[in-house]
Amino acid sequence: MSREGAEHALRARADERDRISGDLLDLESHTTYQLLKGSSLRGATQRRWAAGQAALSTLWVLYDAYRGVLRNAERIRATRERMGAEQLAELTALLAGPSVVLKAAAKPVEQRSLLPEADERLTLDQAVLRMDAAFQEATDVLAEIDAAWSAALPRLDAAAGELSTVTALQNQLGETIDLGQAKGDLNRMRAATLEDPLGSPPPEHELDRITALLSRCRADLEQALQVKQEYGRRREDLAAALDRVRAAESDARLAHGAVVVKIALPPQAAPRSRIGALTDELDALDVSTEGWVPRAGRLAALERAAQEAAGQAQATAKALFGLVGRRDELRGRLGACQAMAVRKGRAEDPETTRLYERARSLLWTAPCDLTKAAEAVDLYQRAIHGGGR
Repeated sequence: MSREGAEHALRARADERDRISGDLLDLESHTTYQLLKGSSLRGATQRRWAAGQAALSTLWVLYDAYRGVLRNAERIRATRERMGAEQLAELTALLAGPSVVLKAAAKPVEQRSLLPEADERLTLDQAVLRMDAAFQEATDVLAEIDAAWSAALPRLDAAAGELSTVTALQNQLGETIDLGQAKGDLNRMRAATLEDPLGSPPPEHELDRITALLSRCRADLEQALQVKQEYGRRREDLAAALDRVRAAESDARLAHGAVVVKIALPPQAAPRSRIGALTDELDALDVSTEGWVPRAGRLAALERAAQEAAGQAQATAKALFGLVGRRDELRGRLGACQAMAVRKGRAEDPETTRLYERARSLLWTAPCDLTKAAEAVDLYQRAIHGGGR
């Protein structure tokens, strides 16, 4: 090398050394690296991290030897302001030649030879390439383990947080739900994930099951706590809702009584009352000694049942009165068909007249059989249009 070339190469190597040093410091300060240093690993993760540690060990051995060569080169350059031929030759050998010496590794006795093991010599460029390969292998291991932890630990943390919330709600309510199995499963999965994230990640279906269980427990406890705080008001609202059920069922009975004399109804058309069972359930709820969680469920179910019963009774009354409307509609349709028969000159036809009289008789008979009346009107209409049976 020329003097200028040697000095330029030395400055470039110094910058390279500083950059590599910074990368190694970043690696050692990496959160996952710090966690792994103090972790008790096992299984696939232990084997993978052992490979990463071997790569790191190789990296540090190379770096120490590489740095030693640069220290020697800098010492030679510092001896004189202007290098002589001898110093330039030494500097050239260090910067361009195989100056990085790797001592032969000690082998187990069963792998040794009585012949001396030769040290390996590398150029600075070769040393940097090997360091980079070792660095990549180590960071790949860190990335794999970090990805596994990042995928599992947040979900485990969220489940643990949900468990804490459920426990706090239980304490606030003064009731207990047995969650020992869920707690034990979470602790087991967390321990397995910390020790072997690559080989023992938490099973998705099991974690989903626990998460769903805790979510249901939390919802039940929150509902129970709300019911405990609002029971008096909701009890009054429920009593008012039952009064509405009584009124609606009374209207349905009145509708049935008014309609049954006009329209032929089957026995099953009689309105069925649910108010007795609903009232009994409310009375039982008032004297219940069970916990707030089951009471809250019963109260919510009773509120829904009261709303459904009132709606069902109202729908029944509407349907019953609708049958009278259907009869009146058929009467109007029969009158319109008779007018059409007159226009078409078929009003005096004996068969048409017979069909009209049968339909009219059915529609003006009380109670009216709507099914037969509708069939009779349809037959009369078809006869007018030239149809037959």
